[in-house]
Amino acid sequence: MENKNKQKDIILFKSVWLVDKYNFYEYIAVMLEWWIWVTESLESVNSKISSPFFKEKISELITYISSWDSFSKSMKKIPSIFNSWEISIIEAGETTWQLSKSLMKLSEDLKKIHDLRNKIKGALTYPIIIFLFLILALSIVLTYVIPAIKPLFADADIALPYSTQALLATSDFMINNFWVILLFIASVFVFFVWYKNTKKGRESLESFVFNFPLIWTIYKNYILANIASNLSTLIWSGVNIVKSLSLVWKSTNSLIYLNIFEEIIIKVSKWEWIVKSMEDVDPDKIYFPSDYLQMLSVWERTANIESISLKLSNQYEKEVDYSLARLTKWIEPVAILFAGWFILWFAFAIFWAILKVTQAVW
Repeated sequence: MENKNKQKDIILFKSVWLVDKYNFYEYIAVMLEWWIWVTESLESVNSKISSPFFKEKISELITYISSWDSFSKSMKKIPSIFNSWEISIIEAGETTWQLSKSLMKLSEDLKKIHDLRNKIKGALTYPIIIFLFLILALSIVLTYVIPAIKPLFADADIALPYSTQALLATSDFMINNFWVILLFIASVFVFFVWYKNTKKGRESLESFVFNFPLIWTIYKNYILANIASNLSTLIWSGVNIVKSLSLVWKSTNSLIYLNIFEEIIIKVSKWEWIVKSMEDVDPDKIYFPSDYLQMLSVWERTANIESISLKLSNQYEKEVDYSLARLTKWIEPVAILFAGWFILWFAFAIFWAILKVTQAVW
């Protein structure tokens, strides 16, 4: 009983990191290539996994497979870990007797997604840190520096400049309502996390992103890179076009592209070409740029799935890098401008008030 309770205490986060997933698939693929049984491969990889939650789910997977379920069927019983895109690739690999290759391809694609996400997080970390330090600096100035200077003007029998009055009032508000402000910020954060996970919240967030060109470009290029990579993997694995398209839009996790893909799937199911369907649904090429459609049309004509989709995915990963570079170039001047504005306000408010006080004394 004590061991069980101890294990429950360790499982704090019921989620699996993407890095654990692609390592898991890669390790299983290598083991299968050496003709090691699936259950033995899973037991071996389970000893190397650090996440208690993932270890628990792999143990469940071993139990299902030991009961003569296939790999893909066992995965379907654990939807909290394995999504429909991954299951379809494994299922196709089992059907074509290329399970190890499908697992390796899946691992490579997940690694690319992981690397792309890390690029975005890495590029945005520096601007976010700048803004956090600015907010911290403002808080320190308003709660510690201004109160120390305030006695200089307390006994002065003069009308202080409006900028000084505003600065002192802001400082008083911060000091008197510090915990209320912190509680408000925490409440807003919790509400935002909850709201963005609702359908209406996701629609509002995507609409907000759509109206900011620089952010929208990064978001769109990230989705397009994933579409190219995921579509190629599914079709390469032997999944039919219509099912591949339906799985691809689910993997984008975008409501905008969900609505677009619903229309594309209807057209493709009526034997229309994929590119033609995309052009009909997006005539202004807002969501699918011309070069993207041209590359896809080459893929359709030549059936050269792997090389074309790889080029598309690599190209749009580069586009994400370019978009991030442009965004950071804009964020840094905005942060400097914001800091400069506050410093100017602070300097003008304090020194103008001091000048008035000294003039009154003389």
